[in-house]
Amino acid sequence: MSFRGDEVVLSFHESCLRMSDIELLKGPYWLNDQIISFYFEYLEQQIFKDEEDVLFVSPEVTQCIRMVSEAEIGVFLEPLKAQRRSFIFFALNDNQAADRAGGSHWSLLVFSRLERAFYHFDSSHNSNTSVCRQFVGVLKRALNCSDAQLRTGDCLQQSNGYDCGVHVLCTVDKVAQQIRRTGRIEGVKSARYDVICGKRDEVLNIIAGLGGRIN
Repeated sequence: MSFRGDEVVLSFHESCLRMSDIELLKGPYWLNDQIISFYFEYLEQQIFKDEEDVLFVSPEVTQCIRMVSEAEIGVFLEPLKAQRRSFIFFALNDNQAADRAGGSHWSLLVFSRLERAFYHFDSSHNSNTSVCRQFVGVLKRALNCSDAQLRTGDCLQQSNGYDCGVHVLCTVDKVAQQIRRTGRIEGVKSARYDVICGKRDEVLNIIAGLGGRIN
């Protein structure tokens, strides 16, 4: 989506949002890498800033890990101290191109070291299953968890073709809250439909609260 006068409306740590990103959030549009990266950054810097056992990996880094050789994966994971983290969140995209953003569907993959499991949450009838399985195979070796299982998480199914990213953000919240309460992912329930419907406005309010321009 193009937007005339696409100025920066918020710089937040490593994230940069432009007016075109704000227009995507207002909907009804597919959320891009920048919006999901911002939300992950917000969770890491604001909500979970004192919890070093939780890691939120940006979509850009996730895509790089998917595309590089296994010998190069450490270049991305080691600075994040991934080997020491108990829980790692990845926003998965079905984009198969290494040199550009894109794709048509988002899902969420969360690694639980304590449970020795990867949980995959997909709001569109497991559309990203093959992408997920391939990625998990790479991560098992990179994270030294060869015996970790891949489990399917409870995920409300989207009612349209563009809200997969919104489902990812809401599911991140649910899983993170479950981790805080129980120290585990097992048993986490899907986000409610009303929460999904209100998430775009919630993120816009977060951006405004951080000093970003949303109008």
